Amino acid sequence: MRLLLAEDTQDLNRAIATVLRHYNYEVDCAFDGEEALTYLNRQHYEAVILDIMMPKKDGIAVLQEMRSNDDITPVLLLTAKAEVDDRVTGLDAGADDYLVKPFAMKELLARIRSLTRRNDDYDRRDVSVGNVTLNVENEELSSLNSIRLSHKECELFKELALHKNPLDTKYLFEKIWKGEEVSEDTIWLYISYLKGKLQSINANITIAGERGGSFQLVNNEQECD
Repeated sequence: MRLLLAEDTQDLNRAIATVLRHYNYEVDCAFDGEEALTYLNRQHYEAVILDIMMPKKDGIAVLQEMRSNDDITPVLLLTAKAEVDDRVTGLDAGADDYLVKPFAMKELLARIRSLTRRNDDYDRRDVSVGNVTLNVENEELSSLNSIRLSHKECELFKELALHKNPLDTKYLFEKIWKGEEVSEDTIWLYISYLKGKLQSINANITIAGERGGSFQLVNNEQECD
């Protein structure tokens, strides 16, 4: 499970990252808001830990930009005791939780577990992109008409639909085929199946990407460009 940690105090950043890695999280560390957004624009995360007070862009600005880009990744804000108004602003802007400094590492870990459980609950909801809706429970894709998906196809479309940024092959391996013996060709095969099914229901979206690379849902006209 990959997390983004954005905290400008280097010692605290390193201490938190060390604990998280000890508990088998993959962690990318940013030390200001602009660096955090750079990571967010090129990588998907299961959760983001944002310090409110950071240079270049503060945590609230980063959060607002995430939500304006339809990024639904759960966000935990780190705040000082005096930042009551910022906590309220952060929650109103779309933060999922906050933690007041100083905090116990056990509490941080518990908050992260809670956030990722909420993410799993969200993933069970129906999702829509363009003129296409995925009924997660029935594993059915609908547009001008409907078609049933296999379980893996359903999981693959759901991941692509829930994330605006491209998802790389490694992420899809870990999220959908974790522990299974599959190759890049397997993912490409399922991508091809899904592209065909989207076409068969007259969807106005398709899947862009190349074998072994990253994939994302795009407007049909965008892929032609």
